Amino acid sequence: MMKAWLMPAAVLLPVIGALCVCLCEPLRRNVRRMRSVVFATVSVTAAIVICIALLGKVDIAPAKFLPGVPIYFRSDGIAGLFSVLTVSMWLLSTVFSFDYMSHGEREERYQTFSLLSLGALMGVCFSGNLVTTYIFYEMMTLATFPLVMHEQTKEAISAGMTYLYYSLAGAFLGLVGIFFLYRCADPAREATGGILSYAAGGFLKSGMTGTETAGLLVAVFFMLLGFGSKVGMFPLHGWLPKAHPVAPAPASALLSGNITKMGILFVIRVVYYSVGPSFLQGTWVQKTLLTLAMITVFLGSMLAFREKVMKKRLAYSTVSQTSYILAGLYLMSPEAAFTGAILHIVFHSVIKNLLFLCAGAVIARDGKTKVSEWKGLGRTEPAVMAVFTVGGLALVGIPPFSGFVSKWQIATGALASGVPVFRYCVPVILLISALLTAGYLITVSADAFFVPEPENAGDAEKIEPAPSENRRRLSLRMALPLFILAAAATLFGLFPNALTEFAASLFREF
Repeated sequence: MMKAWLMPAAVLLPVIGALCVCLCEPLRRNVRRMRSVVFATVSVTAAIVICIALLGKVDIAPAKFLPGVPIYFRSDGIAGLFSVLTVSMWLLSTVFSFDYMSHGEREERYQTFSLLSLGALMGVCFSGNLVTTYIFYEMMTLATFPLVMHEQTKEAISAGMTYLYYSLAGAFLGLVGIFFLYRCADPAREATGGILSYAAGGFLKSGMTGTETAGLLVAVFFMLLGFGSKVGMFPLHGWLPKAHPVAPAPASALLSGNITKMGILFVIRVVYYSVGPSFLQGTWVQKTLLTLAMITVFLGSMLAFREKVMKKRLAYSTVSQTSYILAGLYLMSPEAAFTGAILHIVFHSVIKNLLFLCAGAVIARDGKTKVSEWKGLGRTEPAVMAVFTVGGLALVGIPPFSGFVSKWQIATGALASGVPVFRYCVPVILLISALLTAGYLITVSADAFFVPEPENAGDAEKIEPAPSENRRRLSLRMALPLFILAAAATLFGLFPNALTEFAASLFREF
């Protein structure tokens, strides 16, 4: 009986916490109490999610929504991976945000929408059919766009509306695809969660006509293109570089490291648990999606290399890196490509949370937002720049850091695949992107530690520490998440076997 309540509890508990923060007057007046409630809510949610993951596959009785399409929660390997990753990053970002955010109403508003977003993400992770995923996916959009608009400047409001428009446009394309999938689902397989409930290998009916197959291919293509908007895949990538620079750094970390992963989760559910990889292999849909993913990898890296604002540079990096994952997923075979994609989901989330929180620490303490202002920063912020360097090396894919493991798996999987052209194109573009990544991240660390300050004290390039009264101390609550994430980025590279075997076991289900 307890199992049946764990998944709804993981969804509802953050919502209840958000309502307490928003509506309870004593909490609004006392920042310390508010933070205690927020931390306790996220911590208990994390404990519940870990319990669900340890229990393995769990189903609960569905709630009726539409005939044949109930609201349905289910936990499997994919749900466990994404949910544990999400609450782990959320907990670290929340701890960091306590000293990053200003006191009063603005922090209360941020924590309210952060908790609402966590509840929506838990709903996406534990959804057992397409309609349930779609409902929580839209709730996630509505809960997260206020985080982008948090500062309420003209730029923040514009970025928030851009994020909302892109997300709604992508969701509309996804909804059209769901209608087509409902028509093509096997009516004889009335599973617990309805005919749209997920099944390894897909739930399509057999004996579809040529017209039905052609129509479904078009619908699935636009469906995946729409969900690619949340991931940042070309041509629906424009919201990321607008949203990240204006959002608070903890929100930027979660947008890049975790919100984009919900789009990837939806892609996995459609390709591997709805239509099945065998339906798409060798079709124009697979080749077109791989082409768009490769364009995005190269385009994102080039734009990041040219960008002068640090958080915007990291945003373009996310555009590129998430398409590494899509490339591995859209290859659909062999096992190494899928395994590399799953590994990169975890590693990119850890690394990008680390890099954005480092940028946030620099902004909070020194007010430096441009790349050129980071020159010489290694002398005034050695700890922050040290962990930033670890994140940069991991994202480039330098052994023994984690990014090397996932990129190696994707590249070897591409070489072993039977997809013409892409078996060579994918590794080449990944290598070019890695070189560009080194150019826009490692050079920042090199300039921070090794570029000497100009001899002329009046030189505009001279780095002067901010006056002590205007600088924030790098508190334990800001430093601890940085060091935990840097350690994770390193240890996942040194000891990848357990996670690699888990990712490979997911592929063997299909």
